Amino acid sequence: MHMAPRRLVIGAEDLGSLGEFGLIDALSAWLPPGPRTLVGIGDDAAVLATPDGRVVATTDFLLEGRHFRLDWSSAADVGHKAAARSLADVAAMGARPTGLLVALAAPPDLPVNWLMSLTSGLAAECARAGASVIGGDTARADAVLLAVTGLGDLAGRAPVRRAGAAPGDVVAVAGPLGHAAAGLAILSKAAGSPDDPALAPLVAAQLRPEPDYDAGPRAAALGATAMIDVSDGLLADLAHIAVASEVQINLRTAALTDPDLITAGGSTSALTWTLTGGEDHSLAATFPPGVRLPAPWRVIGEVGEGHGVLVDGHPYEGPKGWDHFR
Repeated sequence: MHMAPRRLVIGAEDLGSLGEFGLIDALSAWLPPGPRTLVGIGDDAAVLATPDGRVVATTDFLLEGRHFRLDWSSAADVGHKAAARSLADVAAMGARPTGLLVALAAPPDLPVNWLMSLTSGLAAECARAGASVIGGDTARADAVLLAVTGLGDLAGRAPVRRAGAAPGDVVAVAGPLGHAAAGLAILSKAAGSPDDPALAPLVAAQLRPEPDYDAGPRAAALGATAMIDVSDGLLADLAHIAVASEVQINLRTAALTDPDLITAGGSTSALTWTLTGGEDHSLAATFPPGVRLPAPWRVIGEVGEGHGVLVDGHPYEGPKGWDHFR
């Protein structure tokens, strides 16, 4: 899928020896253009075809030591995760991902082979979503920093926003909940063991999440009234829908039971991971009553009159999810 690196990369061991313009040249060789890329890497800006006439845009940071650790994650893992964070936000609007802009800041002694693997991960996750890397920027920094902008196309549909849920709607999710949080606990040695093969899928969910990008546009076609990417925790993210829609959401724990999480940490930890753990980048949405939801969507609660998010009819005590400034 990837084009071969240009000859100038041979013999370059780190970014310092490759240089800024050598890096840009190499990136343009490693990242094949997508079918909608009219002008790709190498000019002052990229040009992307937008058949719908509107562009869905979102941006995310990925910081070494905050969102990934080099002793846990391979470079390819970091690339996959960086792409998934933004592309999932595009899908949560009911759009199909089309392009990715990636700004990279890194130390000059970062190995070129590490960068090649990072690029491979970015390109592979984009391909899984039907998108491509179309450009970005580079700079020097003391640690690895990625700023990723995802772009998408609505294909003629209205965007599915956070405001729109109504009393009587059902709440459903597409994808796992709490798996990435459990994986983080395992890697941190707060639960299980990273060497336990049975827990490997949970660790993988933390290092390399796999959002179902098709679920977003399909939800829009099914009449989803509101939708969001679960990145900060189910309770925290559904609270955004509750506030924007001026409704109350009630979750049912019986619909949230996950045997894999119970195996990893017991029933109490499993529920905490499910309700407050983010980074799975699954999609949560509300749908009108009576809509038949195909897999992977599963109903986990309902929308009613009132405010906030309840769990089995009661307020949840404790942190609701991730907050960058707390």
